[in-house]
Amino acid sequence: MAVTLTNADKALKSFYLDVVAEQLNYKTNPLLSAIKQTTDDVWGKEVRKLAIYGMNGGIGAGTEDGELPDAVGNNYEQFVVTLKNLYGTIEISDKAVRASENNSGAFVSLLNAEMEGLLKASSFNFGRMLFGDGSGTLAVVSKVENGVITLDSVKNLMEGMVVDFRTADGEVISSASQKRIIAIDRLNKTISVASSISNVDAGAIVTIQGSYNNEITGLKAIFNEEGNLYGLNKATHSWLKPYVKKNAGAITEQTIQMALDTIEENAGSTVNFIVCSWGVRRAIQNLFAKNKRFIDTLELAGGYKALSYNGIPIVADRFCPEGTMYLLNTNDFTLHQLCDWQWLEGEDGKVLKQVAGKPVYTATLVKYADLICARPNGQGMISGITEE
Repeated sequence: MAVTLTNADKALKSFYLDVVAEQLNYKTNPLLSAIKQTTDDVWGKEVRKLAIYGMNGGIGAGTEDGELPDAVGNNYEQFVVTLKNLYGTIEISDKAVRASENNSGAFVSLLNAEMEGLLKASSFNFGRMLFGDGSGTLAVVSKVENGVITLDSVKNLMEGMVVDFRTADGEVISSASQKRIIAIDRLNKTISVASSISNVDAGAIVTIQGSYNNEITGLKAIFNEEGNLYGLNKATHSWLKPYVKKNAGAITEQTIQMALDTIEENAGSTVNFIVCSWGVRRAIQNLFAKNKRFIDTLELAGGYKALSYNGIPIVADRFCPEGTMYLLNTNDFTLHQLCDWQWLEGEDGKVLKQVAGKPVYTATLVKYADLICARPNGQGMISGITEE
């Protein structure tokens, strides 16, 4: 059967979509696999979730013939976030389509390669967003010298990314927008981009093209000590503040247990998932070995394996900040979405569309979603851990 754009369109809809959705939802990383995804509490373009905090006040003790306690109900606040628009785009040239017109195997290979590239890029960025604060900041510029850009970190960057350079206040620098990264020196924390940039000074930030303040509300937003969370001010809502221990130094079981006990005592929350950096996981493994403790492992949803601390999985993630451990109750997290991953369709129902004025066709995958933690004070973070 001859290969046509109509056949390709049908393949993207009927075969590739389910595969892509499964991969992005459950194979991006272990943390996302443990988080519930739902269309509940989505109202138009927003997520509005009723949050209960504190305790019902209608309790008390009294005499046999005395008055009963006053009825005082639960404490409620409403979390409000705007659904974030998450996109991924593939591109196929007309030449490639015509070259494989009479070779369905070649065209399938072409589509597979494009979809694998889309999956890799989408998984990378979606996984990174889980640890961000929604601003989309990837790194901060330390200096620019002879076209080489030194950053505070290159953890969130990958060759091929198209990024914007912005001032510390978030204003895009017109002479340094939509620049593609062509090289990364991870040892020296430097990058090079495909074309020259100017007016980029120390303190400028790096973001994915067009993504500034448009990413999902990740863990960093929950653990920021100041500002707003889900439309509420942390300064006037103390129950929004999670457990935080800084400058932990060498990790010990006592440090971990203190965090778990404090979270349970103060918030009634039971931690069921620990995520940390690679160096922290090595430190934990070394700690267990020194204490001659058997290093148990668990198998998680999605086929992931994890270390175990008293039955709690410990997972390392490339995007977790250095020297940091998050102690989470994943039952408190929900990814609210308007729908699952879908292809953008034109009025004719097609997903492959020609780019105006160019001999190429594109298809765009989209999901409208944001992440909400119903009980921020039931989560914990230990930072400043000495890595190994």
